[in-house]
Amino acid sequence: MSTTHRKVEGLVESRGLHITIYSATASLKDEDGFTDVLEERRRSSDLSYALRTFTPQLYKGAPPCSTSDLNKAVLESHYLRYVAKEIAMETGSSVEKVREEACGILEEMSQNLQLGFIRLMAYTVNKVFKRVFRSIYVNMEGLSMLQQAVQESPVILIPNHRSYMDFLVISYILFTYDIPIPVIAAGIPLAGMKIVGGILRRSGAFFIRRAIGSDKLYWAVLTEYVQTIVRTGYAPLEFYVEGFRSRTLKSLVPKLGMMDMVLEPYFKGEVFDVTLVPISISYDRVLEESLLALELLGVPKPKESTMGLFKASSVLQEDYGCMHVNFGRPLSARQLCEGKINRSEYNLIPRDLPQRPTPETQGCVNWLAHLIVRTQEEGSLISPWSLMACLLLQAPVTTLTEEGLQWHEVTKKTLWLRKLALDFGARLNWPDADVMSSTMALHHSIVHHKAGRVYLVQEEEPAKQHPLSPEEDVMRTAPAMLMLVSYRNQALHVFVRPGMLATAIHITKSAQRDELFTFFCFLQDVFSNEFIFIPGRASQDFEEACSFLQKCGAVLISQQEMTVSDTGLEVLSFLQKLLQPFLDSYQLMFRFLCEEEDCVFTEKRVLPAVRNLATKLILSGDLHTFEAFSSDVQKNVLSALRRLEAVTKLRASEQNEYKVNKGAVRRIGDMLCKFICDTDDAAAILCLS
Repeated sequence: MSTTHRKVEGLVESRGLHITIYSATASLKDEDGFTDVLEERRRSSDLSYALRTFTPQLYKGAPPCSTSDLNKAVLESHYLRYVAKEIAMETGSSVEKVREEACGILEEMSQNLQLGFIRLMAYTVNKVFKRVFRSIYVNMEGLSMLQQAVQESPVILIPNHRSYMDFLVISYILFTYDIPIPVIAAGIPLAGMKIVGGILRRSGAFFIRRAIGSDKLYWAVLTEYVQTIVRTGYAPLEFYVEGFRSRTLKSLVPKLGMMDMVLEPYFKGEVFDVTLVPISISYDRVLEESLLALELLGVPKPKESTMGLFKASSVLQEDYGCMHVNFGRPLSARQLCEGKINRSEYNLIPRDLPQRPTPETQGCVNWLAHLIVRTQEEGSLISPWSLMACLLLQAPVTTLTEEGLQWHEVTKKTLWLRKLALDFGARLNWPDADVMSSTMALHHSIVHHKAGRVYLVQEEEPAKQHPLSPEEDVMRTAPAMLMLVSYRNQALHVFVRPGMLATAIHITKSAQRDELFTFFCFLQDVFSNEFIFIPGRASQDFEEACSFLQKCGAVLISQQEMTVSDTGLEVLSFLQKLLQPFLDSYQLMFRFLCEEEDCVFTEKRVLPAVRNLATKLILSGDLHTFEAFSSDVQKNVLSALRRLEAVTKLRASEQNEYKVNKGAVRRIGDMLCKFICDTDDAAAILCLS
């Protein structure tokens, strides 16, 4: 038995926990204490696994709460009765009719968790996971802390969201280790899938409409439903703080609605504490990689349906490498919020009445949500492929598609980047010496290795009588490039802060820390929809970036000055190029908005028009990134401009119309233009001045 294995078993036993380590010879992965949960599953039958004894330890011994009991508590709550009366008075309807509508909403929404269906899902999912993944690694120490936490306070599980597999894997792991199965917030389209929707509902999923808007009754039913689950604590509650599955594989700016709902029972003193558990799920390869790229290019997402699920079964014939599920240290809302909010304000209004959160409370929830996402990032494991993608994207597109990159140079540079990532505090998944060859083979849908060179895989040319136009050829390359971008994004959080500092050093040509900090803050402001920055922590982020660059020997730092070392140019050049696609893409969007004759535009019209402009610039050699094709990047630019008050959304519009202040956009663009012109003369065409 390995030393790490004995350590984990000792930890489990010392805390009186009931996690079963199935095999004394089960191998743990490296010093972080990860174990492969599929290893034992491959040695036993799927049926015996699904029918195993399941005896989870509940929160304070609370008895199970049936679906009917839960729904009854929601419908009979003083809060929902009060809101129903308000809505009846506002609409002129009867209270009974409003309550009937609330009952219909709850019936559409509520989960119906049943152990029999959990066992059915366990049987099915076990087969699928063994087929598509080589291993699913889980950190046992985090799992043991979670089992302790669910007995002490209401627990909120908050995973990142990169794949539909996220929805399945947490429940699978908790069932395996006798931890209560969570109830999970899911999108309403899944409920409409025949058979599958019913199975998911009986496996703990409750379904939320994607567009709630200002529907006061729906908000009230959802809020009371979620908070009743938190108050009773009969099961952990799981939701995605990012709101949606990330199509770019990097973290999204958190949505605050659910976070506010789960914390309010603590704010009101209805529970002593709420425990938040960040979970980082990392994939060697994502099942939906090609689908995500097409969505970013504007191809409509296929409607969720049972038939579509069966049609996608061919995906299960592929190899997707390993998955790592890292359960973070449980976080106490009580400790985190201490000194940040005044909970006594909630005593001024009866708990059962609606209360609008104060700006102080909203700020605390926003800070806490960003902290959770940053914790998810720090807990994720970076694969060699993500580091390779960072380097491949810094090569010219024509080199990738036509000439190819020398394999020995790619491997040499990746090993160099591995050391840099470790200096920056990254957690790496680097299993063996032959890892780079095997990871290249795993991603054969994006790149291929031939005669000692690495090439990008392009879509096959359609059977046509005439050759492809230059524009069509660009679009043929775009899906593979955006897939490559997505895998690079998995490592981006490690480099983005030192990357912004490296960019500031190059632009300012200054050694003064205060000048560098000013540029650093400007970049954070512009890219706060692109990357995750915890509010109020700009100084700490800057100091962290300084520390990283000093640790790797790129800069020399005194109290007031920072100078580049003789050996630091390679590091700074890599970091600048890593951020360059975002600078180019934002500048391209600024240029388009300023050249448009009309100051009012719709999102639906702008996004394809920007892609057309990007295509022209790529063909002319004046743009070197496909990032500008991504609808997510384009929408992030609009969000940034709205926040910076350069673009305003017209409230009366039914088509997401925006009004642009061209002067304000030009001023922001002129500052970024300095960045681009100084770092890459070929991009000068994008300048607005």
